[in-house]
Amino acid sequence: MKTRYAITTVGLLLALLWGCKKECLEQTGSNLEASYALPPASATELIRYITEEYDYRQWPLYPGKEALYAGEAPHGSLLITYVSPQTLIAIQNKQGQLPDGTIIVKENYNQQKKLQATTVMYRLNGYNPEAGDWFWLKYAPDQTILEEGKGEGCVKCHEIAKNNDYILSGKVK
Repeated sequence: MKTRYAITTVGLLLALLWGCKKECLEQTGSNLEASYALPPASATELIRYITEEYDYRQWPLYPGKEALYAGEAPHGSLLITYVSPQTLIAIQNKQGQLPDGTIIVKENYNQQKKLQATTVMYRLNGYNPEAGDWFWLKYAPDQTILEEGKGEGCVKCHEIAKNNDYILSGKVK
């Protein structure tokens, strides 16, 4: 319980700091995306970014989702879905389309609560306009890359939520 409280507190603090930076940048007319060094469309760089540079396990959970909620194929029986702090703000504000730099990380567990894979949605402006500009990534617990890029299977499944910015975890509008 203390760990969950600490993670939530850290997530909220990061969200507040993000909002403060955003407000300060808007006042100076700076470009928000340009102020953060986002990784390129590369599985290895994205994994490094979310595990070493910014540990996604310290991010808030997707709004309305608990840790280890029921999942389904192809993700797994149990899931934990994290969102980057700026993504949380966009979801809470019901922006409709999540901003460039959005990162959603889903840990995929089996019934025995053993991590099977991690899947990531990462929005990069201009990356793949036909599928919402999402870069898709799936990697094993040892960080072996299982799928990356335009993820035909990912897109095909998530297309049913095209009107919700390809997000199946919850409403963004």
